[in-house]
Amino acid sequence: MSATEQPVSFTLNGKAVEAMAGESILLAARRAGVEIPHLCHMDGLRPDGNCRACVVEIKGERTLAASCCRSPTPGMTVETTSQRATAAQQMVLELLLADQPESPCTINDELSQWAAKLGVAGSRFAPRGLIETDRSNPAISVNLSACIQCTRCVRACRESQVNDVIGLAFRGGRATIVFDQGDPMGDSSCVSCGECVAACPTGALAPANGAFLVKADKNVDSGCPYCGVGCQLTYHVKDNQIIRVAGRASPANLGRLCVKGRYGFDYVAHGQRLTQPLIRRADAPKVAGAEIDPANPYAAFRQASWEEALDFAADGLKKIIARDGNNALAGFGSAKGSNEEAYLFQKLVRTGFGTNNVDHCTRLCHASSVVALLEGLGSGAVSNPVSDVQYAEVVIVIGANPIVNHPVAATLIKNAIQRGTQLILMDPRRTELARHATHYLPFKPDTDVAMLNAMLHVIINEGLADEDFIARRTEDYAAFKANIQAYTPEAMAPICGIPAATLRQVARLYASARTAMILWGMGVSQHVHGTDNARCLIALALVCGQIGRRGTGLHPLRGQNNVQGASDAGLIPMVFPNYQRVDDPVAHARFEQFWGIALDNKPGLTVVEIIDAACAGTIKGMYIEGENPAMSDPNTHHARAGLARLEHLIVQDIFMTETAALADVILPASAYTEKTGTFTNTDRRVHLGRQALTPPGDARQDLWIIQQIAIRLGLPWQYASSEHVFDEMLQVLAPIGGITWARLEALGGLT
Repeated sequence: MSATEQPVSFTLNGKAVEAMAGESILLAARRAGVEIPHLCHMDGLRPDGNCRACVVEIKGERTLAASCCRSPTPGMTVETTSQRATAAQQMVLELLLADQPESPCTINDELSQWAAKLGVAGSRFAPRGLIETDRSNPAISVNLSACIQCTRCVRACRESQVNDVIGLAFRGGRATIVFDQGDPMGDSSCVSCGECVAACPTGALAPANGAFLVKADKNVDSGCPYCGVGCQLTYHVKDNQIIRVAGRASPANLGRLCVKGRYGFDYVAHGQRLTQPLIRRADAPKVAGAEIDPANPYAAFRQASWEEALDFAADGLKKIIARDGNNALAGFGSAKGSNEEAYLFQKLVRTGFGTNNVDHCTRLCHASSVVALLEGLGSGAVSNPVSDVQYAEVVIVIGANPIVNHPVAATLIKNAIQRGTQLILMDPRRTELARHATHYLPFKPDTDVAMLNAMLHVIINEGLADEDFIARRTEDYAAFKANIQAYTPEAMAPICGIPAATLRQVARLYASARTAMILWGMGVSQHVHGTDNARCLIALALVCGQIGRRGTGLHPLRGQNNVQGASDAGLIPMVFPNYQRVDDPVAHARFEQFWGIALDNKPGLTVVEIIDAACAGTIKGMYIEGENPAMSDPNTHHARAGLARLEHLIVQDIFMTETAALADVILPASAYTEKTGTFTNTDRRVHLGRQALTPPGDARQDLWIIQQIAIRLGLPWQYASSEHVFDEMLQVLAPIGGITWARLEALGGLT
């Protein structure tokens, strides 16, 4: 520890206290158990010192000091409760209370709470008058009458989220918070992430419809059900309904949320939730092109008991197996479900159906990236978390639009750029991230390989390659070097549309950086040559030695909340859990012994091949859990034709989807907030999602439904809970080795 990092000893209210290097008086006092009033300070935001509620008296100084932005020095004597300091604190609070509306805007009003602690009961000063509430944003209410101009919302918007929407306009008594150029919030460029709401100490910015005024019955720590970032949050629940959501500190999101995570929770209480098992009526044949009638979406079905529906579902599967064999069946699992659900679902298909025809949506997103990563690195997962961008000198983002698809991850990228990281953005479209980029390369669509190979040519031929890393950590470099000679920037520039000089410039920038990181999305992977695109990115990192260290590496941004976990758990047709090939004799024998049943040793059909086989009539029965291929497949007409031709289709979901409309039996399942399980985010971090609500009506939890089908197919399953399934997964899933359920409950998440 250097001299500048040594703790600082000072006196606080007559007692010796130590402050950490760079720590403010406010934070050092808090650690010592001393409360100092504060309103403009918020952990995670830059200290501003504008509210003056936190002033303290420092011996030998003429004026009082704002403790939130003042660090102690050795020997300093500080009084937080002296007569002078207390009088000033009380005066600040009294002045601020003068302008507050009579009715509170939030039950977490920090101004009122501090006033009560300091004995400030009211204000003798005249108010400035009420300001009309702005309700133009459907998610956020703007009550500027309660605003104390602490600028926490400004710093949250501009510095944490880097959205640059909220500002402070005018001066003196006319100063006010504005959105863009003084627009109503709903008409501004606000993305409704709600970080300003989370930062506001008075409810001047609050969730719409008075959600901040309702006291919750319980708070449940869980996660977000949307994208692969895996943000951690807390559900505030009253009467079995979520009334609001708050971000929770985690390496994935640092307490931040986006509009979906903070406000997109009402779907679980939607009136169109499936709440009763349904069986298709005999007089209602499947029609591939038929649309769901919104007035009567269940017209083709009749209600059934769980016993009847489960027996009907299992009997249809057994009939097909007996007549047409095991490979006439297939299953689609879900990347929105938990690791435990994914594991049990693929185990059901392999041991109950007797086939490897099981897949999920990764086939249509990052399968090409996984193939390339397994081939090039030996692991199909990311090498470094998104948060490592803070340690990178250079970041390449290609074929991804994180501001839209991974908003919280995008804030981490923008924060890194604020601190000096240089961004190279490669995308045929000019996305919002382009305004933050040092270099923006709008290459011609479908020319990724040409552009990246030109960069590799520059790096190799200008002596920028990391020869030591290449010699120690790679293979076949000589052949690769010879192959790349044809891809000069001058030859590739007309193909990819990027000038040769620019290709050389960005290649040198990436290769010469001490730390550099590559993030990509489905603009790279969803091509007929998506694997080649990913191979080029991997080669770029390996040639420059930009992997295996903090602030380096390769990161394909995962789409849904559990794409990584579902893949790890074996929801893929050619591999068992932990990516062990089904046609590998050693792996095959191991799983036969572990599960105690004979297994098929032939790779199964993929999502695309299963739909083709359904159209051809060779796949006759399917079990689809939480997927909607009738809407998500690239050729929906083809997908719907195949699903309609199936003799027996079981759909397990929470809504009447386009796929469910073609089902023979529908099993009402549980939403994310209605079950407990583990989920693996894009960083490979395993999080624990906890049940916050009870499923509506007669809907049941997915694990229970999967087990009931398995039991009816003759499998002796007795899993009491998700924890029981997780304990079994630990025995075959090396990536989660060492992660126990107890540790997850204690820590919330582990990589």
